[in-house]
Amino acid sequence: MFFIKILYFLIFIITVNCSGNKVSNYHGVKSLESKFEELKLNSTNKNDLIKIIGPPSIKSDFNKNKWFYIERLKSNQSVFKFGKQRIEKNNVIIVELNDVGLLIDKKILNLKDMNDMKYLKNETSKEFQNKNVLYDVFSSLREKINAPIRNKK
Repeated sequence: MFFIKILYFLIFIITVNCSGNKVSNYHGVKSLESKFEELKLNSTNKNDLIKIIGPPSIKSDFNKNKWFYIERLKSNQSVFKFGKQRIEKNNVIIVELNDVGLLIDKKILNLKDMNDMKYLKNETSKEFQNKNVLYDVFSSLREKINAPIRNKK
């Protein structure tokens, strides 16, 4: 009887702690797509840009007038995938300003623009071979020269 009460108690605790809501991780500026539509070329300036979207996520190191805004939403797929997350939103706005501070170019990249990088598994082989007698002689000499000094008295 005591065992059944403990079992009911554990089932109750597990059920109460499980949430029906999906866990989502939001990074960056929310709703970038709608804010992108508010930006007007040659009329929006730096101050308007900061009011509409906020400070940039990243400023380019090479061109201080190129700003990047990032939005990323990841959420859990299902209970059975044990916390594996799926990317639902991945938006990047690239904004370029002129020297006066007016918006001259804007571009938005979304989830469809992401590329999967595929790496080759082949290994490159070295072209030289160290299998000659002269190399063996010099390498043994180098080892003797670099060896620690033995008990010299």
